[in-house]
Amino acid sequence: MASEATMLTVPGPHGDREVRISSPSRVVFPEPGITKLDLAQYIVAVGDAFVAANGDRPVSLQRFGDGIDGDQFFSKNPPKGAPDYVRSVPVVYPSARSHPQLVIDEPAVAVWAVQMNTIVFHPWASRAGDSDNPDELRIDLDPQPGTDFADAKAAAVELRSVLADAGLTAYIKTSGNRGLHVFAPIEPTREFLEVRHAVIAAARELERRMPDAVTTAWWKEERGERIFVDFNQANRDRTMAGAYSPRALAHAPVSCPITWDELADADPHDFTVLTVPERLRTIGDPWATLHDEPGRIDTLLEWWDRDLANGLGELPFPPDFPKMPGEPPRVQPSRAKKPE
Repeated sequence: MASEATMLTVPGPHGDREVRISSPSRVVFPEPGITKLDLAQYIVAVGDAFVAANGDRPVSLQRFGDGIDGDQFFSKNPPKGAPDYVRSVPVVYPSARSHPQLVIDEPAVAVWAVQMNTIVFHPWASRAGDSDNPDELRIDLDPQPGTDFADAKAAAVELRSVLADAGLTAYIKTSGNRGLHVFAPIEPTREFLEVRHAVIAAARELERRMPDAVTTAWWKEERGERIFVDFNQANRDRTMAGAYSPRALAHAPVSCPITWDELADADPHDFTVLTVPERLRTIGDPWATLHDEPGRIDTLLEWWDRDLANGLGELPFPPDFPKMPGEPPRVQPSRAKKPE
């Protein structure tokens, strides 16, 4: 019924809030039969860890009109009709335009976003109060055709060593799909382009150590059966699913933080909206200490400068970005004009 609705009590730092959930019985994930109310209750169950990972950041909402099989869109401006406890912060996009984006300060804000049909939360790598300077270095290990999660695991283990050699402490989570996300806390003293260069430097070092297993090739035709290190996820306004965010896939997976000791036996299908709350209750949050000791990217930027001196230049930017200094031509290698 159109008038069907329920009120959900959401604990938080300012006491309980009552959030109205319309169409609570509408199925969002058909395979396990998870409803909109189930999804909102999941956010309540993981609320503290969810806010610790994704809060105080500009966030984009991936919203679905009718469950994961319905139309979807990314909502960057805060949805209309937000409660008075929902705030936004202005951010600058690559086009140089500025717009407000939602900020999650407490679990009730994320539950309200679910009420607005959000399934996936995409937080920026920077804080709301200093959105130009990331405090997280993020690296996306993306399996290509012919590779799988096991290949991503091997790359992640070696990437952890690369980052340690650069003086950074790495944390890991499943992407919620086939890949892995490796994060390192950093001091927010460098802007996005410099952090991107640090990610490229780490990616190139990983590629040198695992040339048959890892690639930084932007063009799919050049990647082969290797794990792609997606350096462009480090750009301004480029985000990945946040920790404890659901993903819009049939079995209701979650992008889940794990410990390095868990990685060898980890199966991404085990981390779902149905299983992660109990996991948090029993083992706690592996990312609880992520920001306790942030590092610096100085060593990675020294590697970037070294590689520049050795002839390794800038890499392609996403197609919607303005042309960037030193960027190679944005043309597929197989379609590039051959020198006469």
